[in-house]
Amino acid sequence: MSIKASAVRLHYLDWLRGLGAVIMLHGHVWDSFLRDDLRSGGPYILSQFLGGMPPAIFLFLTGVTLAFLMDSSERKGMAPGARVTTAFRRAGYLFFLAFAFRLQLWIFGIPAPWQDLFRVDILNCMGFSIALLSVMALFRTADRVRLCAVLGLGIAFASPLVSQLNWAGLPWMVRGYLVPDQRLFGFFPWGAYLAFGMAAGSAIRVIPEEAMERAMQWGAILGGATIVACQYFASLPYSIYAKSEFWLNSPAQVLTKQGVTMVLVSLAFLWTRYGARDGWSWMRQFGTTSLLVYWVHVEMVYGRGLFFLKSRLTDWQTAVAAVVVILLMLGISVIKTRWSEVRAALQDLGWWQRAKPDEAAGD
Repeated sequence: MSIKASAVRLHYLDWLRGLGAVIMLHGHVWDSFLRDDLRSGGPYILSQFLGGMPPAIFLFLTGVTLAFLMDSSERKGMAPGARVTTAFRRAGYLFFLAFAFRLQLWIFGIPAPWQDLFRVDILNCMGFSIALLSVMALFRTADRVRLCAVLGLGIAFASPLVSQLNWAGLPWMVRGYLVPDQRLFGFFPWGAYLAFGMAAGSAIRVIPEEAMERAMQWGAILGGATIVACQYFASLPYSIYAKSEFWLNSPAQVLTKQGVTMVLVSLAFLWTRYGARDGWSWMRQFGTTSLLVYWVHVEMVYGRGLFFLKSRLTDWQTAVAAVVVILLMLGISVIKTRWSEVRAALQDLGWWQRAKPDEAAGD
């Protein structure tokens, strides 16, 4: 694989992750700042409809990078057990981040109920899903394409059945990781996106570079066909399930979002290859620091710092606030990735004191 090909692959994945971050920021600002009496209007409904896509995008891309890790472990000649352990460590890392994130929110929100520490957020879902699907490292990369696609479909189609089971005897902390809940990110159905991402990431590794563009075209076609088919079946007056809620556990809803994600992957690939100029991209910038953006903006938008804006803005004021928050998060992202350059600029302006020679030497 050439360096240029590898860079293009990373660029379009970062670009898509950045798009997810921008949509997330927009949706959360509208959810937090818009007046309650305006929440039946079109702008708010559209913001929340689009806001349902970022979690699916993030989980899908997490699956893609997990597949890259498994493929890399396989190419290095690691034993199957070691490959599983390597993937499992990724789950542990995400669990650490998830609980650190919840702890920070809880401390900043004191007094707050202790149950908030164990809320199943998207980072928890990532860690739990990776832990369960780490066994896929036992298989060859080419085999994971098919196996993970089937797993994703299985998780999606099992979600309504999981909702119908009696989970009363299961502790609520564990239940949140499994049972579909509109307030949480349980493995059913959200884990399906990670499995689909693993299938896509494995496919990216085995498809030759010269065939990648054609593969992306077919991915867009398949994604579009999936959207149309799911909307058709969702509108039918009958269902194979005794009970299913579209926005909670419906396979049609999961696969519609997956279809949209597949179309976006193809568009991101084509844009970064043919449409985007070489050099810095503000969308990719968001993608390379999506975790930082996620962490900081949640405290900013939902925390106490901007309490005077919550549920108090009009449509236009909320739109302006969304732009301001996006620009602010972009600035934080740039500072994070280019801190050395920013510090040098501050030193030139006299706003950052240069270390004395003896201090730099550690005396």
